[in-house]
Amino acid sequence: MKNTFGNSVCLTIFGESHGDMIGAVIDGLAPGIEIDGGFIESRLTLRRPQGNISTKRVEADEYKIVSGVFNGKTTGTPVCILIPNTNTKSADYERTKALARPGHADYTANIKYHGFEDYRGGGHFSGRITAAVVAAGAIIISALKKNGIYIGTHIKKCTGVSDIDFNEYKTDIEKLNNSLFPVLSNEKKDEMLLAIENAANQCDSVGGVLETVVIGVPAGVGEPWFDSLEGVLSHALFAIPGIKGIEFGAGFNFAEMKGSEANDAFYAENGNIYTKTNNNGGINGGISNGMPLLFRCAVKPTPSIYKSQNTVDINTCENTVIEIKGRHDPAIIHRARVVVDSITALVLADMLAQKFGTDFLGGEK
Repeated sequence: MKNTFGNSVCLTIFGESHGDMIGAVIDGLAPGIEIDGGFIESRLTLRRPQGNISTKRVEADEYKIVSGVFNGKTTGTPVCILIPNTNTKSADYERTKALARPGHADYTANIKYHGFEDYRGGGHFSGRITAAVVAAGAIIISALKKNGIYIGTHIKKCTGVSDIDFNEYKTDIEKLNNSLFPVLSNEKKDEMLLAIENAANQCDSVGGVLETVVIGVPAGVGEPWFDSLEGVLSHALFAIPGIKGIEFGAGFNFAEMKGSEANDAFYAENGNIYTKTNNNGGINGGISNGMPLLFRCAVKPTPSIYKSQNTVDINTCENTVIEIKGRHDPAIIHRARVVVDSITALVLADMLAQKFGTDFLGGEK
């Protein structure tokens, strides 16, 4: 099982949905990064369930940092974060433990781990583990902001409703990072919320598209070929449960363009080089060009729905029907955005450290 990502700045995750606790270890962080407890709590709040559009399982996420921090700042040694699970109902999963839930990892987990996996709530495959990712990401996001790098994600599309495009990047990022339901248009927000609630009333779920922008990344970050910036970002982002597609810049729309439409023309201004458009999403040849990074992630509908579904009993290999009980989200897209931000921050911290040295994100000496 591979639970660690990164080269210079590495993140290791551990725990299960219904285990005693979940957690993360960040290794390779520069010393002197300030730990802002209030900011970590605010980021965890963005991931937490919200009313009728989320699961009724609400965890307090009372995290504890047990190593790597002294006098409020990172020491340069591994930072370990622990988050207890306090609101579990494992009995909900006992009745159907041998039934492969459609859209989940139950069957593949059983094959890979020979039946020894923790089936409760999806075990190690659960989105619950992303709380630890968000807590770790908050530390890195704070360090990136002090270096002029800002990350924001909005729901670009959900239930057939599309949000407006990014306009003033920094202002939009600030708005999104202070919004429980991250859209740029309040009108579109109301339409999406109503559609999610309607899906929940029909015992169903919905997915959508998240769009992320990152400003302040200097040119020259990334490698050609196998460690391209978009390649490493995609590798990490696909680890998030429910992410099934990623595109950068114009993405699949490139297929309908001519070269004269797709190319981003360069121009110089006050000694700096920019592009007039940003169809390539801030990346050329796998390397950042100094323009905003822009990409979109497709989020599938939550697989746990309350409708009867055909499945198989893994133990007997017999066809059967499953009716899922318990507490589940009719949509995870609004909760997933902060996880996308966190994973993006991890990748950037790692690649910036490789480019500029491991002390790049460190505090003042």
